[in-house]
Amino acid sequence: MSITGTLIIQVIVFLLLVGFTMKFVWPPIATALDERARKIAEGLAAADKAKSELAAADRRVEEELTKSRNETAVLLADAQRRGQAIVDEAKARATEEANKIIAAARAEAEQQTVKAREALREQVAALAVKGAEQILRKEVNAGVHADLLKRLQTEL
Repeated sequence: MSITGTLIIQVIVFLLLVGFTMKFVWPPIATALDERARKIAEGLAAADKAKSELAAADRRVEEELTKSRNETAVLLADAQRRGQAIVDEAKARATEEANKIIAAARAEAEQQTVKAREALREQVAALAVKGAEQILRKEVNAGVHADLLKRLQTEL
């Protein structure tokens, strides 16, 4: 066989191999490559979407944290105001109660003073009567001299 015949047979076999490959082997490979490229593109798109969702979630979390901090500050300030109001109210009630106790003590002291003065007047009147009895050397009748004794008691 000559080289030309061998070359022609090799070209025919090569063309048959190329034809067979183009008809039966290449389409599944191309389909697999296209499917893989599509999956990679979807994965990249999903990654970008997830990244943007993560950024949005981070913004929402930061906004919620800021809102919570502000609400906490407002609640804390309100609690401090309430606490101060309670303390002031308790002080006012304590002062009012102390004033009532002082007024009651003064009134009681005044009553005791009045009672002591009355008792002292009676004792002074009794002493005055005894002194007058001794001076006059006779007994003074309390029933007869009741009016005189009352005037003496009021004068003292």
